[in-house]
Amino acid sequence: AWNLFAKRYRAEMERPEASRLLDALAALSHQTRFSVGCYCADERRCHRGILRGILKSHGAKVAG
Repeated sequence: AWNLFAKRYRAEMERPEASRLLDALAALSHQTRFSVGCYCADERRCHRGILRGILKSHGAKVAG
């Protein structure tokens, strides 16, 4: 179930409107700090872990 979710989430983030937003967030990350959070206890099985990698691939400056 997790692998299917991750695959679908990545595909959704590749859509043009999401990709433009990710580009904007990546650019913003070089000027200011911001956080993405949720209630998942384990980032390895959470959308924010996937999002971290996607943001990196868009050139974001990512801490941790």
